[in-house]
Amino acid sequence: MTLSLGVDTGGTYTDAVLIRDEKHVVAWAKALTTRHDLAVGVGNAVSAVLTEAAVAPAQVSMAALSTTLATNALVEGQGGRVALIYVGFREEDLEKHGLQEAMKGDPTLVISGGHSHSGTEAVALDVSALERFLEANDGISGFAVAARFATRNPAHELEVARIIAEKTGAPVTCSHHLSARLNGPKRAVTAVLNARLIGMIDQLIGRARDRLSQLGITAPMLVVRGDGALMGADQARERPIETILSGPAASIVGARWLTGVENALVADIGGTTTDIALIRDGRPAIDPAGAQVGGFRTMVEAVAMRTHGLGGDSQVHVATQGLRGGVTLGPRRVLPVSLIAVEAPEVVHAELDAQLRTTTAGEYDARFARRVPGTKAQGIAPREAALLDRLGDAVLPLGKLLRTRMESGALTRLVDRGIVQVAGVTPSDASHVSGALTSWDAAAARKALELVRRKRVGSGDQLAPSAEALAELIINQLAKQTELALLETVFAEEAEDFGQAPADLARHVLTQMGLAGHRGLMAMDMALNVDVVGLGASAPAYYPAVGARLRCNMVLPEHAGVANAIGAVVGRVTLRRAGAVTSPSEGRYRVHLEEGPRDFSTAGEALDVLEAALRAEAERGVRQAGAEDIRVSVDRDIRTARVESQDVFVEARLTVEASGRPRVAVG
Repeated sequence: MTLSLGVDTGGTYTDAVLIRDEKHVVAWAKALTTRHDLAVGVGNAVSAVLTEAAVAPAQVSMAALSTTLATNALVEGQGGRVALIYVGFREEDLEKHGLQEAMKGDPTLVISGGHSHSGTEAVALDVSALERFLEANDGISGFAVAARFATRNPAHELEVARIIAEKTGAPVTCSHHLSARLNGPKRAVTAVLNARLIGMIDQLIGRARDRLSQLGITAPMLVVRGDGALMGADQARERPIETILSGPAASIVGARWLTGVENALVADIGGTTTDIALIRDGRPAIDPAGAQVGGFRTMVEAVAMRTHGLGGDSQVHVATQGLRGGVTLGPRRVLPVSLIAVEAPEVVHAELDAQLRTTTAGEYDARFARRVPGTKAQGIAPREAALLDRLGDAVLPLGKLLRTRMESGALTRLVDRGIVQVAGVTPSDASHVSGALTSWDAAAARKALELVRRKRVGSGDQLAPSAEALAELIINQLAKQTELALLETVFAEEAEDFGQAPADLARHVLTQMGLAGHRGLMAMDMALNVDVVGLGASAPAYYPAVGARLRCNMVLPEHAGVANAIGAVVGRVTLRRAGAVTSPSEGRYRVHLEEGPRDFSTAGEALDVLEAALRAEAERGVRQAGAEDIRVSVDRDIRTARVESQDVFVEARLTVEASGRPRVAVG
């Protein structure tokens, strides 16, 4: 018998599940995610599931972790302070390709260097400018390096990385290590995001390993990648960007295992996001353009997933315009009032009661802030530092924390850096008022909704007549936004058939009338023609209404609340490596390798050398990750051009995939 442990760290809950022989769920458990130290929540969930199953830690033969940490961090704009070294590009490229937005004000150096398409050095690397930059900038948590045509010759990226490591000791991300494809600016964005995540993921994996060891679990640990495959923990620490969409990808693998569906939409609602993907012919589709998260298109191979900032802990925004007003949700996550009241009941209830005694609604009603314990505040501005000093280690109402309008921006920047968390009204609070949830402080949730429902709309009336009415309004809005998210996904799959943007089609009046079953002079009917698998702990509370509205079969499987953790256990260790052969001149075939280009006189010889190098790297990687029974597949994409009635070699791309089952520990 093999006993596998799957763990998923979500924005609100950390789930743990034990599966026997990859066939039977033995036990599952949940614990609150501890943002200040995620390993605490991991340890609590694992301890709970071991107790539930009544098994000894030594019986666990394999452990796998899926996490929404990287996804949530990018959606919420969080992460460490990074620097980009941009080699051989132009200064204006930073703004043109979205790099300025990705940098979020962090330092950037554009220096001369880089290579040509054929891999020969175009301009010498400006080492002195790099050294001056490193001396002038400290407090950098990670560096990203992107050089022109580095996938053709990575020499300048490797040299910059060597100098940075020697001078600073900080982790360095080279863009060519993340993708073998051309498009330097896009590789640069991917490298920046990777560098921003390194500290977070490294801490999570390191602490999780330590915690499992303390509990007596010595089995090898794996991490779910964004394409649903497993990777080694050490590999994830070096390439955390590959874990974006890790949790959602694991949920698709889990959904398939739980239901056996061949064709279905999978909608997974968590605390921060709703992730939607399509299973077709039993397999999740891979996004050919690279994973897109938090507004950034990366070069990371991942499941074709649409991630929306919509979850149980999405911030509720009151819309006061118009006669009736209303609410919208997300994309930012906040701590539910019902949850922060569990942490600091005296402070929260005293402030809510004081706000209820006032006769008018206040701007900061039912909103609180706290510093995330254990976080470091390096490289912050004086205004942010003053705000942090005032906050200290306490939970404070926003009305007492913020003294000027200018400080609102400072607070937002601290939240973006993951140093401070803000609490406010969320769908989770609404569910406590409706009675659908009972996990936290329902009395605090009721007081918070009572405060928010007093806000005035355009007609002069209050937003809602009661806390219960506001709870219903919020829950209905979550269902409405989920419905639109599902429709956008479907229309995106069939966009060529309609010729309009998926978001516009989802909101189109005819779509909405068809779903409502309009009957007038014209009868209109529309329905989703595919099953939807609803996942997430809160799916049973929210998704039946979504299925009814979309007129589709809503599948809510047993163990839907821990599907991510299940998917982490049942996946395979897979590694893909790609490379190119070009022809710089007639009769010369150039292989682009990590150590630099090599030329051959025949295409066949060049392709064989590249395949051998990629095969060795892929097999070595999956073995290091802990795989056995390894299978290797090779895809050769050879491009030719017809010249004077002959096929002339232009370029070839090789992709080698090595895959195997995780090796389990034998007790």
